[in-house]
Amino acid sequence: MRLLLHICCAPCSIACIQSLRDEGIQPHGFWYNPNIHPFTEYKARRNTLIDYAKSIDLPLDLVDRYGLRQFICSIYPDFDHRCAYCYRLRLEKTAQYAAEHGFDSFCTTLLISPYQNHELLRQIGQQAAVQYGVEFIYRDFRPTFRQGQQQARDLNLYMQKYCGCIFSEQDRYQKQIDKWQNQYND
Repeated sequence: MRLLLHICCAPCSIACIQSLRDEGIQPHGFWYNPNIHPFTEYKARRNTLIDYAKSIDLPLDLVDRYGLRQFICSIYPDFDHRCAYCYRLRLEKTAQYAAEHGFDSFCTTLLISPYQNHELLRQIGQQAAVQYGVEFIYRDFRPTFRQGQQQARDLNLYMQKYCGCIFSEQDRYQKQIDKWQNQYND
């Protein structure tokens, strides 16, 4: 099986790659994440993945597109449902790339996160599979999330603090923002 593995970041990829390799599947990494912002975050995640892939002999292809404006325009004004667009954007590109480059299946490291909507990921992945004629391999990698995160810390990999989009970064700080704004609005 030739499997193209969409990778959101090196820390999330660790346990996914190990799990697939344990099944006898040698994944081929794929970076396409125009949702990650700001640019410094995008670059840190990308560069960490490149270095990590080299260290574990993981073939890695990159479609390097930083896309703040496109991402914002595509989700406006429905910011609350941005994740569906984000999943579709990345999984459709992965399926398309897989079909165009001779892979017969694809998967994503997004499936390791307990913070992602797995049913929506599965649905969008299956739709992209039909659209591009490649199989979507669903794996629930969540049971290995903490283990993979610890391995990333042990390897001193860059560890991000939010999902990736500028809105998830705001969500990360929302309690502090509210407290700060209330302090000055009283």
